[in-house]
Amino acid sequence: MAYQTIELQISAGVAEIALNRPAKLNSFTHEMHSELRDALAAVEANETVRCLLLTGRGRGFCAGQDLHDRIATHGSGPPDLGESLQQNYNPLVRSLTTMQRPVIAAVNGVAAGAGANIALACDIVLAAQSASFVQAFCRLGLIPDSGGSWLLPRLIGRARAMGLAMLGDKLSAEQAADWGLIWQCLPDAELLPRARQLAAHLATQPTAGLAKIKHAIYAASCNSLDAQLDLERDLQQQAGHSADYREGVEAFVHKREPRFVGD
Repeated sequence: MAYQTIELQISAGVAEIALNRPAKLNSFTHEMHSELRDALAAVEANETVRCLLLTGRGRGFCAGQDLHDRIATHGSGPPDLGESLQQNYNPLVRSLTTMQRPVIAAVNGVAAGAGANIALACDIVLAAQSASFVQAFCRLGLIPDSGGSWLLPRLIGRARAMGLAMLGDKLSAEQAADWGLIWQCLPDAELLPRARQLAAHLATQPTAGLAKIKHAIYAASCNSLDAQLDLERDLQQQAGHSADYREGVEAFVHKREPRFVGD
């Protein structure tokens, strides 16, 4: 499929998706959602892909929803925002958080509204020093969506989450890293090289094991300790039967680099 609003490249086990509406700060339209769904499905179906890198072209990562795409025509009534979430944003967040591969976000500029929360739904978030995160929903009388109301208090606590959500202040990438909202803030010129280096590394690691780490960490937000201990037992039992676990042990015993196959 030839894409108009995104780019997809797959090489050496890494899929790189770039949002590509730079003149509009990569804000979402119905077309972009459709193309991104198709690209993510292609990534999921491609057994050679062992890591996904998500970034944006131009000076922004993603400014959220393109409001011009939602202007009501005369007599059409207000847009159904619940349907928009149900059909577009919620499936996107679920796809990123349940993908059986590590997902890296390289935030190259402003990440606002749903754009901020889509970045935060990725497993490892790197941001350029000039990047920023804005929970802009309150300026329109809306609530943080795309998982924002769930992610923010778990990542940075209720007080900070409430302040960001109610005030809509711009949070610098450096402050986001200090708060533990993201993994790392990098000089602008180092962002994509570092993100690609990290993606290349993860593409050589035990992919199925990384997927189980992802599963366990997300489940911990809702589980009791007893339930989490049971989940750890079950996931570890599965992992212990994997080819990558056997390879990891053999490589350790023989003092060589492991050659993981992702199984």
